[in-house]
Amino acid sequence: MRFLHTMLRVRNLDVALKFYSDALGLKEVRRIDNDKARFSLVFLCAAEDEKLLASLPKTRGAPLVELTYNWDEEIYGEDRYFGHLAYEVDDIYATCDRLQKLGVLINRPPRDGQMAFIRSPDKHSIELLQKGDAKPPQEPWASMPNTGHW
Repeated sequence: MRFLHTMLRVRNLDVALKFYSDALGLKEVRRIDNDKARFSLVFLCAAEDEKLLASLPKTRGAPLVELTYNWDEEIYGEDRYFGHLAYEVDDIYATCDRLQKLGVLINRPPRDGQMAFIRSPDKHSIELLQKGDAKPPQEPWASMPNTGHW
């Protein structure tokens, strides 16, 4: 596994960027504005990690902080402002199978061969992303429903 990013929900993107960029010195390296779903994702890295990003796929740079700003106000409760940790795995199906056998609940199965979510015993969300291209859909994952929250 390779650590990718930590996602944090923010209430005000400008205020958050002032803190993470101006105060902490992190640099914005990628931004996604999704008009249809009405959210923005801003990925930041520490100055010392910027050289690492040049050798990695743009969509999987690491280590990053992902600021998630939902354009419409949402009430998360304080426990939901921390979003998730993200790790890239060599084989998402094998990883989920191994975790499931260890008793880990797969909250969002890898139906698309690309992404899954699990939760730690302390209910921290962890995103697993397939390294490289998505794997073809495969049972039992393709028809498995979501369970709980992530």
